[in-house]
Amino acid sequence: MKHVISILVENKVGVLSRITGLFSGRGFNIESLAVGETENVKMSRMTIVVGGDDAILEQVRKQLGKVIDVIKVTDFTGKGHVARDLMLIKVNAIAGKRSEIVELVDVFRGKIIDVGQKDMVIEISGPEERLEAFLNLLRPYGIKEVARTGRIAMSRGLK
Repeated sequence: MKHVISILVENKVGVLSRITGLFSGRGFNIESLAVGETENVKMSRMTIVVGGDDAILEQVRKQLGKVIDVIKVTDFTGKGHVARDLMLIKVNAIAGKRSEIVELVDVFRGKIIDVGQKDMVIEISGPEERLEAFLNLLRPYGIKEVARTGRIAMSRGLK
């Protein structure tokens, strides 16, 4: 099972290394990692996607709570949350095929952020499944390069 874990930490040197060490030390492969400052520059939010056994992951969560620089740990698994990934794709875009690519970008609510003579760069965000579907539709045109962020997540507002 995939777990999406949000960790609010003090914005200090070495925190990322200590946190990821807890996961790797127990044999968890981090599938996605995104880190950035929050609304408070003294804090950062780490969003980690990891697959694995629920019981062992619960132990990791408890150990995360004991790390001095950790302020709060939230496992979004099974809870109401919104999550997004961001992807940049450089795709072959010869003159006769550009309009087809533009239509695909529009359908997936992406943006064309750069156009060259032979290629274009597209920005798209959304759930991982949507990004994968978009990539699969672009493959016949020839994907030159892909850059992806890790997933970011936030709990839904109170009802």
